[in-house]
Amino acid sequence: MSTPEQGTDALAEAILRGVGGPENIESLTHCATRLRFQLHDGSKADQAALDALDGIMGTVPQSGDRFQIVIGGAVAGVYSKIMNLPSMSAGGTPRPQSDADVKNAIRAKGRGRYAWLDNFFEYLSDSFRPIMGVLLGSSLIIAIASVLDALGVVDFRAADKSATWVFVDAMWRSVLYFLPLMVAYNASKKLRIDPWVGAAVMAAVMTPNFTGMLNPKSGIPGVSCTTNATLGTQECVAHVFGLPMQLNDYGGQVFVPLLMVALLALVYKGLQRVFPESMHMVFVPFFSMLIMIPVTAFLIGPLGIWAGNGLGEGLSWLNGNAPIVFAIMIPLIYPFLVPLGLHWPLNALMLVNINTLGYDFIQGPMGAWNFACFGATAGVLLLSIRHREKEMRQTATGALAAGLFGGISEPSLYGIHLRFKRIYPRMLVGCLVGGVLVGVLGGVDTKAFAFTSLLTIPVFTPMPTYGIAVAAAFFTSMALVYFSDFRTPEQRAEVNAQRDAAEAAAGGADATAATAVDGAQVRAEERELVAVGTTTAAGVSARAAAGAPEAGNVELAAPVAGQVVGLDEVGDPVFASRALGEGVGIEPADGRIVAPVDGELVTVVDTGHAFGIRTADGIEVLVHVGIDTVQMKGEGFDVRVASGQQVSTGDLLVEVDLDAVRAAQHPTVTLMTVTNTADLASVTPHTGRKVAAGEPVVTVQR
Repeated sequence: MSTPEQGTDALAEAILRGVGGPENIESLTHCATRLRFQLHDGSKADQAALDALDGIMGTVPQSGDRFQIVIGGAVAGVYSKIMNLPSMSAGGTPRPQSDADVKNAIRAKGRGRYAWLDNFFEYLSDSFRPIMGVLLGSSLIIAIASVLDALGVVDFRAADKSATWVFVDAMWRSVLYFLPLMVAYNASKKLRIDPWVGAAVMAAVMTPNFTGMLNPKSGIPGVSCTTNATLGTQECVAHVFGLPMQLNDYGGQVFVPLLMVALLALVYKGLQRVFPESMHMVFVPFFSMLIMIPVTAFLIGPLGIWAGNGLGEGLSWLNGNAPIVFAIMIPLIYPFLVPLGLHWPLNALMLVNINTLGYDFIQGPMGAWNFACFGATAGVLLLSIRHREKEMRQTATGALAAGLFGGISEPSLYGIHLRFKRIYPRMLVGCLVGGVLVGVLGGVDTKAFAFTSLLTIPVFTPMPTYGIAVAAAFFTSMALVYFSDFRTPEQRAEVNAQRDAAEAAAGGADATAATAVDGAQVRAEERELVAVGTTTAAGVSARAAAGAPEAGNVELAAPVAGQVVGLDEVGDPVFASRALGEGVGIEPADGRIVAPVDGELVTVVDTGHAFGIRTADGIEVLVHVGIDTVQMKGEGFDVRVASGQQVSTGDLLVEVDLDAVRAAQHPTVTLMTVTNTADLASVTPHTGRKVAAGEPVVTVQR
């Protein structure tokens, strides 16, 4: 039995092969759920093979030869395994420094038709992603404080609260107040400049000396203050070097550091070209700060405040004047933004709202989307329990736990929802119901930045309204998915047949009855053609005539030259489950597929990708070329035999154009299994070596 660590090793190696090998990797990083590759040639990534791997929730090709692989919570371990593979040390990817440093090694070549848009969202997301942990940590502190406030233990809004609760208040305010420094640091790293220079420029306008000018009672000459009637905030102007400077409290701002660093990068890199390298350490930071601190204070800071306030006021107007429209719009657009990573601008606006208005009104209706998503996953979980789908039950359980307790939707989206088209319409109904309730019941807001989960419900006000809305979204999606199923009737029939075959094999029965040969999907159109040892009358009579397998050993030969691997490594859950019997996979060196044993060809599918052979003493052997190759409809397969024909070991069955299979994005691995393994004393595969066609690779003891 393989250990989890061995499974991760195999997955890491399979991923490396799937993206075109180490020589095709320019950089590799990861976020909370995804591996993020910058490839030299994106066309070399085998998306179909990667999607078929156990442990991968989905793949996301992007412009500019970028490629994402969704792993889920185990991403850090898989990343570490990949980076520690010997081929990575000797191959094309340098050893990692930090995720941001490696990822920022972007080539100067074009990045696709909309490269500027890709760059913008990547800049935005990479500036926030490293600090999501502390943001979520502070949100849980707020959640605890809100519960204590709701229970009457302490009034956090009271001016005379004790030093203890002032300190607790500071525990979460520290993150939000110093957020501009964190964003400036990460944004600078993203743009490959000294991150401490970016942080220092931002810190200059957050020092007590600077913020002290905001106090009308400070007595500093040349400072005058007024009050913003719309936002209720104080606006002050100071005359510095004879020029008017709008003063702002930049604590908690995000647009200002993003704009500042974008300009700082141009200045910093320009100065690097001006000064010789020996002077970079001193003069590049010096002149960068000398230029950018005044520019930030006079221009970028006020502009960033204006932009953030403008967006916030615009959405606030929509929320105030058309609350139902706003409450419906937010949960309905999020399911389409999150899979593409385009939700970061709204996340940034949430932080702006909290720091300018003192609360955020986006996260309330957004909760309807999150809980509708989790409800759909719950529906899938209930169906997988009902239909005894072990693999889907495990996937849905992990995704639901990550959502309800961590507020993370990616495991649900990539592991389940995007794989089954019937889920999204039902989930959107849940989003709609939750959004309507938020709007009709008067809206929901929060003073915290929180991932919407069960643990953060107390941070929303009014909490009963929020609870009703998200519960309605959750149970609506769950009910619609459960009662209408996430699979089509045809898919359900196929999966049930696959399950029955696997359970029969585990119980010692004939696992081949009514089992399709295509292990990847067990497709309906193949089931009647390819089953070896079928339950039809002809099949039963043939088995009775052959009798039970006689005692003794039989060696099954390799049907093709290549590298022999175990069924656990072929990337197909049905073959890996042994539902189609024990056997081997072979990564083919050529396209000549030959008979592995003497016997009768009881099945030759029209598409030429699968063959069933029964020996004279009743051993039933399946040869299956590639995974999901039925979709090629025979193209690239030159069949040389017919059903009912007697063959000898080494006889040519089919010639396969492997390049055509790869071009169709199907794995070329050729499977050979003994489909009536349960009738035999033992079936022993011999893996981990290269063989020529005709060499023994499986020993059968009758």
